[in-house]
Amino acid sequence: MMKENPKSGLPLFRRGNEGEASSLINKDLAPIPQEKRKWGTWNYAALWISMSLCIPTYMLASSLIGGGMNWWQAILTIFLGNTIVLIPMILNGHAGAKYGIPFPVFARASFGTKGANIPAMLRAIVACGWFGIQTWIGGAAIYNIVRAWNPGMPEIDYGSLFPQVIPMICFLLFWLLNMFIVYLGVESIRKLLVFKAIFLPVAALALLFWAISAANGLGLILEQPSKLSGPSFWNYFFPALTGMVGFWATLSLNIPDFTRYAKSQRSQIRGQAIGLPSSMTLFSFIGVVVTSATAIVYGSTIWDPVQLAGRFENKLMVTFAMLAVAISTLATNIAANIVSPANDFSNLAPKKINFRVGGYITGVVGVLIFPWKLIADPTGYIFTWLIAYSSLLGPVGGIMIADYYFIRRQKLVVDDLYKHNGEYSFGNGFNAKAIIALLCGILPNVPGFLVTIKLINKEVFPAWVNDLYNYAWFVGFFVSAILYILLMRSYRVTEQKLKEAYVAVD
Repeated sequence: MMKENPKSGLPLFRRGNEGEASSLINKDLAPIPQEKRKWGTWNYAALWISMSLCIPTYMLASSLIGGGMNWWQAILTIFLGNTIVLIPMILNGHAGAKYGIPFPVFARASFGTKGANIPAMLRAIVACGWFGIQTWIGGAAIYNIVRAWNPGMPEIDYGSLFPQVIPMICFLLFWLLNMFIVYLGVESIRKLLVFKAIFLPVAALALLFWAISAANGLGLILEQPSKLSGPSFWNYFFPALTGMVGFWATLSLNIPDFTRYAKSQRSQIRGQAIGLPSSMTLFSFIGVVVTSATAIVYGSTIWDPVQLAGRFENKLMVTFAMLAVAISTLATNIAANIVSPANDFSNLAPKKINFRVGGYITGVVGVLIFPWKLIADPTGYIFTWLIAYSSLLGPVGGIMIADYYFIRRQKLVVDDLYKHNGEYSFGNGFNAKAIIALLCGILPNVPGFLVTIKLINKEVFPAWVNDLYNYAWFVGFFVSAILYILLMRSYRVTEQKLKEAYVAVD
């Protein structure tokens, strides 16, 4: 069992304390000893329930309605997507629970001690985008509270490159609040998470009851027909399914950041299986019902809950709803979009970048990504954002899972993950074969992405090449995984090191 140095708090590795002097370790990246792993089944179920209860989940479902699906098609798509992504979630979570290591350290096994910065940065940039989206939602909620008491103020203009001045000021204020929480540290968010767990479900149920009442029952809502049929349905379904998988493609990579605290493998597996598909599907159902009701009540589909709340005439109702959005967004933002990228940025320079500095970097990049444009319409949300980043993260997941299960047989030399000249140093810290597999997994999806953002005409490539983008996560995952296994087939793990290695209790 690993012991800690009482002065530094870092672990003393079995073959000495080379890891402590290494530039590859700090307190945030060090392995969690078995005796400090306290998370059980219900901790992981609660984690997913809390993270699923957020506005992007609602928008995920309602965007499918906005795209033309009926209620059961949208719910089924979301359930299938989350059941699929649960598989890599559990597979990648195994290493965290077994060895107590975070995602960027786990990535060193396949990409190399320096090469791990490539998947870590891909993951971090996506998290920055999510941070920006969540922060914009929180700022828009604040603006709608102000607007409720000043009805003459206009709705937010999403058509321009930059919205109006006052919404941008509200966005900046909410951004500063997030950065203040980062300054205080992760512990400061605990009370907000508890408050969110109570407050947001109440607000969501209130919105559900409003929808049922305003639409005169569920009958008309559930009878809303699908606008898609035949080929048009399948042409929308598969990209939508990829988007649903892409929604949690980020967490499917960095889930070791959370499973490293697991009491056992059973705890993380059961907890995630219980919490993820069920909570995402149930909360999405509310989004589906409410969005379908807006088509009946207002004559047009309103898929953004912040815009919907702005339509309410009751000032107190708008204020209550927007406070729920702001508090929920703040809590989720810190838990889901700060902790992981902070670790990823820390992996770049463990001695110089800690959680706080990593959080500040996330905040700045989150603004520069123009989040208000990403969620301006459901097409951009699904096709430009969710599918695009799934095309980057799918290959990373494929390589990590292929390496851990097929090349290393779930056995890692923990000491060497923190050494420049160990098992995972490869060629100057980079595993060229992993990088080649990554690029080959991304490449097939590039034409479809360029067509989607209208940089090239769709006639430039054959239709089947463009259509690969509709399956971006799946294509990238399997291409990279299979190619990596083929490239690494002659690689042999040093058996003596495995025998000497520290192995945690499963």
